Amino acid sequence: MTLSLNQMEEARRAIDAPLFADLAGDAAVSFEFFPPKTAKMEETLWEAVQTLAPLAPRFVSVTYGAGGSTRERTHATVARIARETSIPAAAHLTCVDASRDEILDVARAYWEAGVRHIVALRGDSPQAGTRFQARPDGFANAASLVGGLKAVAPFEISVAAYPECHPDSPDVTADLDNLKAKIDAGANRAITQFFFSPEAFFRFRDAAAAAGISAEIVPGILPVSNVAQTRKFAGMCGASIPAWMDRLFEGLDDHPAARQLVAATIAAEMCRRLYAGDVRHFHFYTLNRAELSYAICHLLGKRPVETLKEEAA
Repeated sequence: MTLSLNQMEEARRAIDAPLFADLAGDAAVSFEFFPPKTAKMEETLWEAVQTLAPLAPRFVSVTYGAGGSTRERTHATVARIARETSIPAAAHLTCVDASRDEILDVARAYWEAGVRHIVALRGDSPQAGTRFQARPDGFANAASLVGGLKAVAPFEISVAAYPECHPDSPDVTADLDNLKAKIDAGANRAITQFFFSPEAFFRFRDAAAAAGISAEIVPGILPVSNVAQTRKFAGMCGASIPAWMDRLFEGLDDHPAARQLVAATIAAEMCRRLYAGDVRHFHFYTLNRAELSYAICHLLGKRPVETLKEEAA
């Protein structure tokens, strides 16, 4: 990656000064949740939404289970966020195990509920270990889904990107071609799958620009507190977990508070290095917990909007 003079100065300051000293607070953030299965999980989710809302996120998104298995719960969660908060809510939609008409009916229902932002994904096969198979009457891939959504309504659309290449892609070039097809079909931005090396993101950002992709690419950040769970996620999306990170969590199985501190430290340091490389937008995979994401946002200079208003007064 070639750094501008401003970026070099920022990188030098990040090295010479305390890592998070006096950041401008100019980073924009968004958060991802998954639909709750029980009343208790819904309470936990809503506590997370309310905790993170004062940081004025650009949007929050709600995931969609394989084969539409969470369709009703996703819709209910997104609709409640849209109805009860001022946060723009984005709903995930996939191509898995549904016809074009069924998917577009869901999209119309979102539009009628006031949802204007869709995260459009191909999705994974409901059967673990098998490759995605498009239905004959379904959307073949995310690019065709984006085109179908744009024909329904002028949705804002985010799509997925893979800094370390999607496991189903034959190579990096094909992966970038697929991303460009999604952007050309009408997507507004790409949100990356998680990664644990800032260099992986910078290389990907440069490669995307060289491939003619000019849309915003937002890094997806997963604060890790459960390495086994993260390893499972990583296997599904092509992310690599460095050996040093595994070693940092060794011996912490019975120390959840220490795990949280280690997780926050690792993710915050990576975000700081991304910030030094001129990244100003971050998307956090919260796993329906606010604490880690909130702490990292705070370190990046984000403050509750109410606090800022009070200080200005």
